Amino acid sequence: MRILTHWWFAAVLLLVSPLVPAQAQSFPSKPIRVIVPAAPGSTMDSLPRMLGIPLAEIFGQPVVVENRPGANNVIGSDYVAKSPPDGHTLVITTPSSHIVAVYLMKKLPYNPKTDFTPITAVADPLTVLALHPSVPANTTAEFIALLKKSPGKYAYGSPGVGSVFHLMGELLTLTAGVNIIHVPYKGTAPAVADTVSGQVQFVFSAVNNVIPQMKAGKLKVLAVLTPQRFAGLPEIPSVAEALPGYVRPSSWYGFFGPAGMPAAVTARLSGEIAKQVHAPEMRAKLQSMGLAVIGNTPQEFSALFLGGFAVYERVIKAAGIQPE
Repeated sequence: MRILTHWWFAAVLLLVSPLVPAQAQSFPSKPIRVIVPAAPGSTMDSLPRMLGIPLAEIFGQPVVVENRPGANNVIGSDYVAKSPPDGHTLVITTPSSHIVAVYLMKKLPYNPKTDFTPITAVADPLTVLALHPSVPANTTAEFIALLKKSPGKYAYGSPGVGSVFHLMGELLTLTAGVNIIHVPYKGTAPAVADTVSGQVQFVFSAVNNVIPQMKAGKLKVLAVLTPQRFAGLPEIPSVAEALPGYVRPSSWYGFFGPAGMPAAVTARLSGEIAKQVHAPEMRAKLQSMGLAVIGNTPQEFSALFLGGFAVYERVIKAAGIQPE
């Protein structure tokens, strides 16, 4: 009887053990849809289109990019949260829909912490502090000294109240103890344009939006808002070199699926996307776009994602921004 029991148990193990890897091997069984919750032409839109070409070859299924813009990436994200958790419908998004929206929307239609499966963060969109050439400061330290000397005199533009770039300015006031004016715009382009024209004196922006103006002498880029210098612009200091206490809120372009995705499918998606992101040619292309490559595991992305809530909450509350 004991021999029979052991035989039966061993047979069950042989049957069950292949199930998890087989799940990943049989995936995908149909085209993979990547929802982009922003308009075509943005960096967020470009990333899945670039990655979709090699991924389609690897998976043997088309990778279809579908734009569902609106409400700071919330509309497209909500669509994915309510999709079947089989790995065939994903969203690429930013902290706007998955962290900031928690504090700025009274009726967010999903819970970012429980309604999604983190897959991988693709890249960090490098942000810089850029000044109009007329501002008499050539380093971050000189600029902070100038702001302290002239409280309420200098204004910065952002894509809108509650945007990541707005919060970076609010974080500067908290960290450096300065008094600056925030001017919200309807998008990044007009905020940068008004900084170039001198309507506002400085701006926080993605690096690819200001490098042409910097090279033309129309803007002064003082710092990249990262702990270390950016390999693509090694001559630009990091903000940590002049203001060590400035810890920028986490910023990333990341893939999520609906909650409840099989672990094996999540791991396969994460591994294949990360492999493409770290490929030399793709890495060089992303750096040329002003992006720092991440390509992490689901566990690492989850920690990065969840760790961002405390910083954003602190800045939003200090700024007195109310949910709408």
